[in-house]
Amino acid sequence: MNKHTKKKHLLTFLVLMLLFVLTGCGNKQEASDVHGIEDLDGKKIGVQIGTTGDIYVSDYEGDEAGTVVERYNKGNDAISSLKNGKIDCVVIDEEPAKAFVKRNPDLSILEEEFTIEEYAVCIAKENTQLLNDFNAALAELKEEGTLDKIISHYLADEDDGYEYVSPEGLDYSNGELVMATNASFPPYEYYEEGEIVGIDADMAKAIADKLNMKLVIEDMEFDTIITAVQGGKADIGVAGMTITEDRLENVNFSEPYTIAKQVIVVRNGKDATFTSIKDSFYQNFIEDDRYEYILSGLRNTIIIALLAVLLGVIIGFVIAVIRATHDKTGGLKILNFLCRVYITIIRGTPTMIQLLIIYYVIFASSNISKILVASLAFGINSGAYVAEIIRGGIMSLDQGQFEGARSLGLTHTQTMVHIILPQTFKNTLPALANEFIVLIKETSISGYIGLMDLTMAGNIIRGNTYQAFFPLIAVAIIYLIIVLVLSAGVNKLERSLKKNER
Repeated sequence: MNKHTKKKHLLTFLVLMLLFVLTGCGNKQEASDVHGIEDLDGKKIGVQIGTTGDIYVSDYEGDEAGTVVERYNKGNDAISSLKNGKIDCVVIDEEPAKAFVKRNPDLSILEEEFTIEEYAVCIAKENTQLLNDFNAALAELKEEGTLDKIISHYLADEDDGYEYVSPEGLDYSNGELVMATNASFPPYEYYEEGEIVGIDADMAKAIADKLNMKLVIEDMEFDTIITAVQGGKADIGVAGMTITEDRLENVNFSEPYTIAKQVIVVRNGKDATFTSIKDSFYQNFIEDDRYEYILSGLRNTIIIALLAVLLGVIIGFVIAVIRATHDKTGGLKILNFLCRVYITIIRGTPTMIQLLIIYYVIFASSNISKILVASLAFGINSGAYVAEIIRGGIMSLDQGQFEGARSLGLTHTQTMVHIILPQTFKNTLPALANEFIVLIKETSISGYIGLMDLTMAGNIIRGNTYQAFFPLIAVAIIYLIIVLVLSAGVNKLERSLKKNER
């Protein structure tokens, strides 16, 4: 594909996206055929994965009426699917539902509540001292009326002027209190001006102050919060959690701190609010300096990718040499066996599972940097593929080169270093560059360990604006630009190497 064709395809893509914004964002969907709980049979129901809404709605799944439950990582993803007509309703907490409906006049909350529940804080089973201290501090907040003020402040339609402020004189001599949450659940936890705020955040801060501890909030996917608490990555999990029997088997819970309702959100058939491109761009990137999420995520993505590719190349070269040496000479049998086991395991398991295992299992009790964990996980994953790429390059070279080098008195190591590997690098460069490109895109799952990467930055903006197009397209374009720059650099390097052959 020549440069002119590439530019033409890119221009076509951008034009189609623009047409989508102009014609698709304001499309009107028919009203949902759900007017109460009795109408849920046979419908497509959206829920956030791992929530109590998910647990309750699971009873409908697989019934004779053909009810389907669609599970999403975030509540706003379920709402987006509802607006687009992909599902019939969403079961979610009442307060986030109010926030969604306020921004989307084509949605309504049914008057009939789905269920009533109490929210509590999860704490590791072995951490009974923290559980007792937490409950004591929570009781003080209730008695003082501080908890009621925090809740009322975030539920008020207008600013009531209240703001929780830490008392003076705290030295945080008892260390840090790490809170795991999913900051896309307003008004309980959400981003505002780069900080995680909300009912849960302020409550946890007030309790940490009473315990003379500094609150540290880690944002992660909802379904990994309990795992983080179990593994010691977080002291408490606060994200609008309800006590259930299954959860009690894994963690303890504090006393409840608020009562909540699960409600049903449906389409009401009204016209959706149309936002101009200019206003949408402003809301997604300029308002509250939301572009800073993108910059921060891009920085972390680049750092992770560079460290991972460096580690992957080192691992890949070592393993490739070991395996090629075994194939050529029959030696290094034990090392070759271990390398084959490593390659089989890495290539046979998903990258996300490897990332979660390294973070929540291998480094469960360590406070190692998340960027280093992600770099290590992606580097180990990449190393298996790089090893096979390089080994294939070594084995593709004519056997006569090995024999000729040995006849000149070179050892096997000297032959590999001075003759074989330089040719292998040149021959495998396109494949190695492709692996680097794939690696960059794989880093998009870093959000599962609460790391702010480029994809997570886009998700945070979506969670604040309830708009999907601009954040997702912006992230996609940035990834595309990175790939195009890398491809251009590799092409230039290939041309330079070819010149040396003349």
